[in-house]
Amino acid sequence: MTEFDAVVNAIKVFGLLAASFIVAVLWTPLLTKYLYKYRMWRKAVRTVSPDGTKTPLFAALHKDRETRVPRLGGVLIWVSTLAIAAVVWVIAHLTQSSFWDKANFISRNQTWLPLSTFLAASLLGLADDLSQVWGKGAYVARGIKFRHRLLIVFLIALAGAWWFYFKLDWRTIYIPGYGDLYLGLWYIPLFIGVMIVLFSSSIVDGIDGLAGGVFGAAFAAYGGIAFFRGQIDLAAFAGVVLGAILAFLWFNIPPARFYMGESGIIGLTTSLTVIAFLTDSVIVLPVVGAILMVEVASNMIQFASKRLRGKKVFLIAPIHHHFEAIGWPPHKVTMRFWVISVVSAILGMAIALVGR
Repeated sequence: MTEFDAVVNAIKVFGLLAASFIVAVLWTPLLTKYLYKYRMWRKAVRTVSPDGTKTPLFAALHKDRETRVPRLGGVLIWVSTLAIAAVVWVIAHLTQSSFWDKANFISRNQTWLPLSTFLAASLLGLADDLSQVWGKGAYVARGIKFRHRLLIVFLIALAGAWWFYFKLDWRTIYIPGYGDLYLGLWYIPLFIGVMIVLFSSSIVDGIDGLAGGVFGAAFAAYGGIAFFRGQIDLAAFAGVVLGAILAFLWFNIPPARFYMGESGIIGLTTSLTVIAFLTDSVIVLPVVGAILMVEVASNMIQFASKRLRGKKVFLIAPIHHHFEAIGWPPHKVTMRFWVISVVSAILGMAIALVGR
């Protein structure tokens, strides 16, 4: 990549990021109007955890937020992203302009898979959120049963793993400082496992501004990795998602105008998995997404302790609620988790680029 090409590509990525942010901000009032008009929030605070135990602390901390703030804020992220992608693609094909052709970031080898994954998973999240706000479903929080959501995410992961293995002929993962590690057929269960773990990290969406900041840092890091690897369309996709996340954050910082909900976070977790594998940098995902890993680990530790020892390790799990329970204001938890997310994202990006 020449210096001139690098500048042009940077303009493409950051220009699309800015366009995504502006578009998302501009149509937020319309989204907000309908979310409040149709009362798109839970009608009762959760009082039981998924394992069946009572959660009085959680109910006390969230009784005023869960039943007064709309869900489905994540619609802002994926609709804005897909709208930008579709509009730029249509203009590029209608005008045959070199400018719009360069701006177009839909490509078979880089963005078809993350875009389709993003859409499919987001529609699952939308269905779950609608089920929750309408009070449908037998799950403890209403909505689609966890095992059903898990099955659908598993099928999405299986389709992605199949595409990587049989269509793209991927058999190895890159280990910084070592080189390529051959996995063969083990590539498929690795892909599925990573997507399931990241899907489990959706529990991070529990405090105003938290999920947006954490995922914003992760998409920024992987966008940077893609850019330096010469995967400009993939970097542009990550940039567009990041722009929409930043617009969401503008309205989600305390006090939140709306919550991300499953309609946003499932699409983010699954598409981030695809980007991590497409950049051949999945090995640094636990570093880039350190907060996400800690959130999942805290839930697993809590569940195992309650089952094996009959008592809790944390006052509430996942861990961000524990800090709330010991007296940290929600904004303090959010800001400190943001700081950790930014530092870990920069560190992960640096490690991923070692030797390349």
